[in-house]
Amino acid sequence: MAMKLMIVDDHEGMRSMIRQLIAAPGDAVVECGSGDEALRALGDFRPDCVTMDISMPGLCAFKTTRSIREAHPSARVIFVSSHDQSDYRRAAQEVGAVGYVMKDNLSELYLLVATKRLLTSLKI
Repeated sequence: MAMKLMIVDDHEGMRSMIRQLIAAPGDAVVECGSGDEALRALGDFRPDCVTMDISMPGLCAFKTTRSIREAHPSARVIFVSSHDQSDYRRAAQEVGAVGYVMKDNLSELYLLVATKRLLTSLKI
C-alpha cells in the first residue's frame, strides 16, 4: 500500500538514509530541512507518516509536531533523534508522537513504518 511520507531533518544525508530505509515503490515522499518547511509543505501534502528530527534550525520539533497533528490528526509522527533523554521522549509523546527512535538504531523506525503500512492496508 502506497503511503505519503514526510521526512523532517536538517541533514540531507540523514533524510536520504531515512528515505532509503522506509520508502517503498509508489510512496510519495517529501523531504523538509526544518519545521518551518514541513508546515509549508503540509498545505499541499497530507502525510500518513512523518519522521521528525529534534535539533533543527527555526521552529522546534515539538511545536512543529503539535501543528502537524492539529492540522492532520491521522498523521503519525515518529521522532528520530540522537538525543536519548527522558524529557525529550516525554515531550514527544505529549505533542502526539507515536514513536521515538534513536538515529543509531534505525531498524526500529523501519518496523514502526512497516506496522503503519500494514495497519493502513488492513484499514485498522
